[in-house]
Amino acid sequence: MPTYTLASTVHAEIDIRKSRFIAQAIAVADRDAAMVEIERLRAEHPTATHVCWALLAGGQSGMSDDGEPSGTAGRPILEVLRHHDLDGVLATVVRYYGGIKLGAGGLVRAYTDAIAAALKQAERIERIAYATLAIEIDYADEPRVRRWLDQSAAQGCSLADTTYGALARLDIKLPATMRAQAIDTLRDATHGRARFPDDDNG
Repeated sequence: MPTYTLASTVHAEIDIRKSRFIAQAIAVADRDAAMVEIERLRAEHPTATHVCWALLAGGQSGMSDDGEPSGTAGRPILEVLRHHDLDGVLATVVRYYGGIKLGAGGLVRAYTDAIAAALKQAERIERIAYATLAIEIDYADEPRVRRWLDQSAAQGCSLADTTYGALARLDIKLPATMRAQAIDTLRDATHGRARFPDDDNG
């Protein structure tokens, strides 16, 4: 099942019984990048009562209620991200308390509604895992490999690096799902002469 990330950062703001909830969802590479963004928000909103967040980023996911009753902020935000099949996304909701308590149910609704409002306008893009494929070839075979690269550019293949020694070595960046097929195709194109140092035994 494909997962998605965000094409750009999205924001929304809702007011519930005098409390302001400012939501943001942003694409992040990993947990470290998410923490930098959370610190930036804290600096931007020094008088906010809470800065709650949820992060979906593969094995680096996490969430925080930031002082709200347990389970009333971070988890609802995380559930909205899951509902949208998002990954590599940090969702935050900054709350300015307005003096009227909302109760646990009210808080869950407020945090859910705030981040859902932000994601309503989000453009999702499919998140593709990339891999690198190293290929070593005779100089005579290089044009064949480059031709395949040109034809595969639309599918996300690109040349990451080239090294010339006794053989030409090309490092190709490509969607991970294409890797096995690319090896077969390039072996055929070079009549079995291509070597894949990261994959060939010995």
